[in-house]
Amino acid sequence: MEVKLTLTLTMLSMVVVVIPCVVAAVVTPIVSNVVLSNHDQLDLTPAVGPESLAFDGSGGGPYAGVWDGRVLKWEGHRRRWVEFAITTPHRREKQCHGTDYMKQESFCGRPLGLQFYHATGELYIVDPYFGLMKVGPQGGLAEQLATAADGQPFFLLNNLDIDQATGIVYFTDSSNQFRRRDWVWSILIRETTGRLLKYDPSTRRVTVLLDRLAFPNGVALSQDSSSVLVVESTTSRILRYWLCGPKNGTSDVFATVPDYPDNLKRNSDGEFWVAINNGKGKVEGIGKMRAGDGGGGGGEDTVGVRIDGEGRVVEVLREVGAAGAVSEVDEVNGILWFGSLIRPFVGFYSRH
Repeated sequence: MEVKLTLTLTMLSMVVVVIPCVVAAVVTPIVSNVVLSNHDQLDLTPAVGPESLAFDGSGGGPYAGVWDGRVLKWEGHRRRWVEFAITTPHRREKQCHGTDYMKQESFCGRPLGLQFYHATGELYIVDPYFGLMKVGPQGGLAEQLATAADGQPFFLLNNLDIDQATGIVYFTDSSNQFRRRDWVWSILIRETTGRLLKYDPSTRRVTVLLDRLAFPNGVALSQDSSSVLVVESTTSRILRYWLCGPKNGTSDVFATVPDYPDNLKRNSDGEFWVAINNGKGKVEGIGKMRAGDGGGGGGEDTVGVRIDGEGRVVEVLREVGAAGAVSEVDEVNGILWFGSLIRPFVGFYSRH
């Protein structure tokens, strides 16, 4: 009987140990799944590939960097796109106009990441061929600000964000081995030559914050500017680099997301939208995608994930036949805006 009593007490103690784990799991946020059966479009034809989007301080836009080397601005009252900026004085309409832009990118430019600094109205641009740049509120030819860091030239600048309080720019150089036309190989061989960089406009100096990254891509500051997040497309991770406090200068893993994450945007609630490219048209279909193809098959593909300030997934967006097409999800005043690698339009969807 004493043996039975001992066994019973042992089993009860095991139950007591397990209970707290079950209770802790209850606080996990509920994930909302939304299928976008259709959304509105702002047609860009003949331009394609609005990789990154931006809105100016008065809410104007969107502005979009497209595959032929221009930054376009949407004039809502006239329902049309107009040319706002270019990144190279060598750009010529005849050479840069068409659908097979990849061959001409080093000549025509390719504006990728876009972000306004609201204090001055200047638009900052990263171009993988012409470096970190900015252009004034009236647009025109962008000014080159930096082309290297620590003696190493930029090779594949990709995305950026700006601290609106200080004007400091955080941006990514995805690889020092592959140019943009060959970027997919960086992911295939899982090389780690990417960097997270900081540009201080007061000193005009570029500092390397993190190196040996696996195709760093989207960038976004936390709402309190205590840290900056950077997407690693190869590993499907979002890293957090601390800018102040006891962890200043260190990094950790903020979140892990499915497939191939691309650009990263913070919304007004301090949450983050990361665009998802599921890889069908990017890596597995290497060499088969062309500008204007518009995406993949007919199944539901994840195109965006919303993450809260603790790194937890709280919403998943899916779209039918969107394989490899969505590069950015930006939430502005209750509207989701969609950038794209290859589509001839900017998509938008009202959440109201």
